[in-house]
Amino acid sequence: MTPTAPRRRPTITDVAREAGVAASTVSRAFTRPGRVNAATRDHVLAVAERLGYAPNPAAQALESGRSNTVALVVPDITNPYFAGVIKGAERAAAQAGLTLVLADAQENPAHEEQLVRRLGPAVDGFVLMASRMPDPVLRRTAELNRVVLVNRACTGLASVVADYDDGTRQIVAHLAAHGHRSFVFLGGPAESWSGARRWAGLRAAAREHGLEATRFGPYLPILASGPAAADAVLAHRATAVVAHNDMLAIGVLTRLSARGVAVPEQVSVVGFDNVFGSDFCHPPLTTLAERTEEAGAHAIAGLGQQSSTGTRDTPARVLPTHLVVRASSGPAPDGPG
Repeated sequence: MTPTAPRRRPTITDVAREAGVAASTVSRAFTRPGRVNAATRDHVLAVAERLGYAPNPAAQALESGRSNTVALVVPDITNPYFAGVIKGAERAAAQAGLTLVLADAQENPAHEEQLVRRLGPAVDGFVLMASRMPDPVLRRTAELNRVVLVNRACTGLASVVADYDDGTRQIVAHLAAHGHRSFVFLGGPAESWSGARRWAGLRAAAREHGLEATRFGPYLPILASGPAAADAVLAHRATAVVAHNDMLAIGVLTRLSARGVAVPEQVSVVGFDNVFGSDFCHPPLTTLAERTEEAGAHAIAGLGQQSSTGTRDTPARVLPTHLVVRASSGPAPDGPG
């Protein structure tokens, strides 16, 4: 059987001929609708829809100077934490008539910088998620492109961040209420802004509650880092551990189980992020939840605001966090029952 050739895509000329107008009128109806009579514009758009015509994005970009495309760069595309941000950003971008492209920085600041440099001419702005790039590089990036940071702050740049000050107080208060007198924090990448904020918050809250806080690491925020981190916790004889993120915490749970250590009877484990699957592991993980979808949507809105106002230095938007208590945390072995 001879395969059927694909139907030819309708062109702007086809729409113009069918609508009885000039091709330039069709072009303006899509790119500069305010310069076309409303009745004519509606007629042209109706004909275009009936024919299945869609304007060429590249041609529109040449005419308008805008690509209507924004890039979302994440440190690790396999980390489920970023799924919520991607979902929220994608929904907001679609509502704004924008195309969202996704890039993976592979937990490498140099690779992230290369990505941004390469994509810069092709997009109207960047949402940089948990960027590992140094502040001077971020500022240089913002000189050439609109930028909104998520889970990262840099003076002079728009950002959407979680309330780690309150969130870390919730974690430490939870451990103190269960009789823990100390805990170990398993730190993430040295370049992680959120990791530094989490450790600072945990340390401050520990002082308020009279707990001793010790930091180990840095560890890559992945499951595979769990065994080494868990072994360090056991060597320290800690009764509670707070991990940089849920992926590391779940890796710790797996290692503790393999070594016959009961959780939470012998060691309580707490994570950050409340990722998909944190309630499926054994035992289900106590973790600090963030509003990731909301963060992604706010970031896209922030790019739009920069486009309409020309302002790039806007106040940081701080989103609430809340502790989700599950079975991985409980009374200290020598604490109250």
